[in-house]
Amino acid sequence: MPATKPAYLLAFATAAFLLGGCAQFERNTAPQATVDDDALCRAEGEPGSPAYVACRKNRDVQSSRASGNSRIERSHRNLAEDMLNNPR
Repeated sequence: MPATKPAYLLAFATAAFLLGGCAQFERNTAPQATVDDDALCRAEGEPGSPAYVACRKNRDVQSSRASGNSRIERSHRNLAEDMLNNPR
C-alpha cells in the first residue's frame, strides 16, 4: 500500500525538526579566545608577579582588538558603560 503525500510531508517535517536541534548556533570567536590565558600567563610567572600581570594585560588588549571591530559588541560595551556611569 503506497504512502500518501501527507505522510511524506509529516516524516520530512519531523526529520527536519529533530535535525534542527543538532545545529550549533555560535558566535564567531577569535582563534585566541580558545586559549586559556591563565595557563599561558602562568608560564611567564606566578599570578600577581609583574610578568604575569603584563601577560594578562597583553592578552586582554589582543582580545579586545580582535573583538573590538564588531559593531554589536561595541554597542553592548557602550551600553554597559552607560549603565555603570549613570545608575537610574
